[in-house]
Order: sequence, then structure tokens, then C-alpha cells
Amino acid sequence: MPMKRVEISPSHRSTQGSYDALVLDARLRQSLVLVRSLGSRNLRVVAIETFDGVPAFSSRWCQQKTVLEAEEGSQRYFICLQQALATTGAKVLIASSDGTIALIRRYRQQLERLTHIALAREPALSIAINKEQTLEIAKKLGLLIPRSIQVTSPDDVGVALREIGLPAVIKPVESWLGNEQQGARFIPQLVTTTQEGQQAVAEMTRLGGAVLFQQFLDGRREAISIMYAGGRRYARFAQSAKRTDQPLGGTSVLRQSISMPADSGDQAEYLVREIDLEGYSEVEFRRDREGNAYLMEINPRLSASVEIAVRSGVDFPHLLYQWACGDCIDEVKEYHVGNWMRYLMGDFATTMASLLQQGRPGIASPAKVLCDFCTTFFVPMWYDYLDWRDPGPIWPATVCDLHDLWQRAVQHKKSKE
Repeated sequence: MPMKRVEISPSHRSTQGSYDALVLDARLRQSLVLVRSLGSRNLRVVAIETFDGVPAFSSRWCQQKTVLEAEEGSQRYFICLQQALATTGAKVLIASSDGTIALIRRYRQQLERLTHIALAREPALSIAINKEQTLEIAKKLGLLIPRSIQVTSPDDVGVALREIGLPAVIKPVESWLGNEQQGARFIPQLVTTTQEGQQAVAEMTRLGGAVLFQQFLDGRREAISIMYAGGRRYARFAQSAKRTDQPLGGTSVLRQSISMPADSGDQAEYLVREIDLEGYSEVEFRRDREGNAYLMEINPRLSASVEIAVRSGVDFPHLLYQWACGDCIDEVKEYHVGNWMRYLMGDFATTMASLLQQGRPGIASPAKVLCDFCTTFFVPMWYDYLDWRDPGPIWPATVCDLHDLWQRAVQHKKSKE
């Protein structure tokens, strides 16, 4: 297939540095937040995705949209990305998905000849991406971690279950697995039977790699976001997730800004400093029924839930840009507590999933699930994508979400056949 040219109007065809930021993964919620944050500060932003019609392309602050005819994480994607960087002269490159981050790590030396990359350096990045290494360092620091055992084959499931018990959570050691030809992102799964465990392990190891069997914790989920560089913390923010998609762990769809917890807040910072993980990172914890905080993982990239931090007074996308450029980084010492934010389509999806998964651990009764969903409309809050200063992304976001819901319904029907 011939490579598609990156079309730039003559007025935009200029020398190195004509654009301030090139934002990859434009389909993601955090990418729209990036475009809005930087664009509203009069920075010129290019957004890139492998298909058209994504919300960030419709933002008033997106100076240019580019569609790359290449699979995410592939060598062809890298070739197209090089062309886009050379043509736009973007000062900073920012990625938010595991697939593009894996690609950037593979070709980092070549890309750094063209731009600044808003991503932590190795080996700190390799530790943060690897859950097993992260948990090992956390254990040495005295943090609580879930009981875990690593497996590489469905044949090992029996041993893991005898050690961990049921229900259990199965998650990949690294979320993205792949090579130059193909790749895939895997999310944690809750299993309640040996058969479910074997199926989950078989799926997550089909491209190689290993998975972790972990004890199941159903307490409050907290996330501590930190901006750290040069041995100094410039900002931190805490939020709790009331509902996630999937129901027992996944992307936050209903969250609240909270006061910095004394335990998990300090523990997150200890861990980031020990690894020396510069830039933005989100450290996730789960509490047990006694309220003890257990480390889950670190995400060394902007997360889908970052908009509540921005609206609460901590503009992490701009801080990340400042750090990547080598500029002075603003220090943020406080933020607003008690703010709520909701991803409506994601909340609808997780509500439907909860109704379909009745009887599984941690799933409330149908009456409570529906009551919680409906009463949330009466709580003052912000909604993802909805910004009256920038209404353009709302319609494409709705279309994309409806398509995603339809695909889920089709997959659920096939799984029942």
C-alpha cells in the first residue's frame, strides 16, 4: 500500500519549530484534554490518529489533523510519523497509548533527532511499564502489594490458583505486547473458575510475555498523579474512582477529586523518586476492606481521567509540555477537592456490564446498579468531552461511543452463541 502524503497548506509549510506539539492517539480522551490545554495557551497543536472522525480533530484548538494510514505500533506507523514530524517541525511529541509508547521506545534515538519526546527515560520507563518490577521495588520500600504469582502458560494456572485462590485478578506483566508486525493491549480480568483462568492466560500470552495472578481486592480505587523532574515534585493530585469500565477495574468513568491521602500519597511519591521516573505518572492503589492501600501499578503517561485534575487546578498536560521542552515547570501546591467528573457513555457501558454480570464478585444488585446510575444525574459535575468553549468534539465523541457500544453488544451476543 503506498504511503499517504501528509498534506500541509502552504501557509503552514515552514521551518523547524512551526508547531509546538504533535499529539498522538487523538481518539483518546486525554488527547483531547492535551489539545485543549495547550491550544488554549496559544500553542500550535497537531493531532494524529490512524482514522478520521475522532473528537480531538474537531477541537477549535487543533491547528492541524493528520490521518496516518498505518497500524498503531507498526514500522509503517514509525515511517509516517517521521514524515509528519519533518513536515510540521513539531517541538514536542506526546503519546498516550501503550502501543505508540512501545513504538517510540523502539525508535527513540531516531525520533529525538526531530523533536523532544514527552516520555521518561530508560531504565526508569522500563521499570514503570513492567508491573512485576514495579511491585518488587515497592515491596522493598515497604509498600503493601497484592499477593501475586507469575505464570506464562495455561498449564500453570492450577499452581497459581492454589497459591492465590479464587476469585483472582489476572493481568499482563506489560499491558502492550507485540512486534513490528502486530501488537495488542491487554487489560486485567477477574476470574472465578479454573476454566476462566486458563482462558484468560491463553489470551494474554498468545503474543508471548507473562501474566500475574493476583489476589482480588474490592475496596476503594485511588490514583495519585505526580509531576516529577530533577529530583523535585512539581505537582500532585489525588482522585478516587466510584465506577470504572470494566466494572471491577479499568478506565475510570465516574471519579472525584479528593484530599491527598496521607498513606498512598506519600507512598506514590516514594516510589516515583526511587525509580527516578521523570515527567507525568499516575500511581494506582486499591484498598482492602480494612482500608489498607495496596499498590496496583504505575502508568507513566497521561491517563484517560486526567481532565478532572486539569479542571481542579492542576494542568498536567501543560506541565508535561514544559518539562519536555526543558522550560521552567510551574509548581502547583493545591487543587480543588470534591469535584466530580463523569464519562457518560462509559458509565452507561459499565452499568450494562454490571447488569449482565450479576452474581460475580463485587457486582451490586440490579436495583442498586440502576439507582446509582440514575441518581448520579442529580449530582453537580463535569462531563468528559463537554466544554462550552469548545463544543466541536461532542458530536464525533458521541458517534464514536455509540459505535463502540454497538461493537460490545455484538461481541457479547457472539460470546453467548
